[in-house]
Amino acid sequence: MTTGNLADYQTDDAYGDKWHLMLGDSCERLAEIDTESVDLSVCSPPFDSLYTYSPSLRDLGNSASRGEFLDHYRFIVAEQLRVTRPGRLACIHVQQLTTTKATHGYVGMSDFRGDVIRLFQQVGWIFHGEATIWKDPQAQSIRTKAFSLAFQTKNRDSASCRPALADYLLIFRKPGDNAVKIPHKALEGEVTNDDWIEWAGPIWFDRATGEDDGLGPVWTTIRESETLNARLGRESADEKHIAPLQLEFIRRCVLLYSNPGELVLSPFGGIGSEPYVAVKNGRRAISCELKPSYWKAAVKVMQELDAEMNLPTLL
Repeated sequence: MTTGNLADYQTDDAYGDKWHLMLGDSCERLAEIDTESVDLSVCSPPFDSLYTYSPSLRDLGNSASRGEFLDHYRFIVAEQLRVTRPGRLACIHVQQLTTTKATHGYVGMSDFRGDVIRLFQQVGWIFHGEATIWKDPQAQSIRTKAFSLAFQTKNRDSASCRPALADYLLIFRKPGDNAVKIPHKALEGEVTNDDWIEWAGPIWFDRATGEDDGLGPVWTTIRESETLNARLGRESADEKHIAPLQLEFIRRCVLLYSNPGELVLSPFGGIGSEPYVAVKNGRRAISCELKPSYWKAAVKVMQELDAEMNLPTLL
């Protein structure tokens, strides 16, 4: 179905063995999900206007200001709260943002992470915890061409230098008692004690080699390059960036905070990273994505996963 306003808004649905992918605006389509039916949500919302994924006015990335972004995002955060079971969690991936002289009048930082935390609290979520995800400063400097990370800046005037931007996992809990516990008895496929020694750390490192794993209370295998193929969803030039969430980030949230067979939601489905990881690890998944090309890419990913998981074995 297509409507002529707001950049040809489209809706559609695709279903698989354990998944439902909705095409459309999360502000509207999350209302179709039953109250207190979701066991966990995992997502990476647009980072204000840093990344613009489509020309649609429905896209949070097209907000004119931080205040407008937060007002828009509030509808989705409230729907997440409604559909989540009491005592269960939402895992949100965010990053701090920089300011520019052209847009803000100064070069510095903007507390996007704090704004998201305060928004969730205002809507009714409890701020449950967080972890910092390490980023390679050299890779970030090359990719973003950040003036503040450049050797030339350090050599000329280090007062203009700053550390690389980390990613953050923000964990929010819906008030109330959790009626269905999430036990881990160190069995195969569950979170082991050794896993928890690493995962309980406040910093998760991106290690290309896996060396030094387990030497400290840190997550050492969140690899920035371990994502679904972003090229599946690329269109002409209508987005600034495609930023699929790291699969290991999602896997840890899914394994730690949900039981097999439970329902995992992503309000920003993108090319299907969250439903892919959820279903691959024995959960059910529901997601919503605004952009048709991303949604189609996600449907393809999930259909291929169904075919892979339904292959007959010799055992």
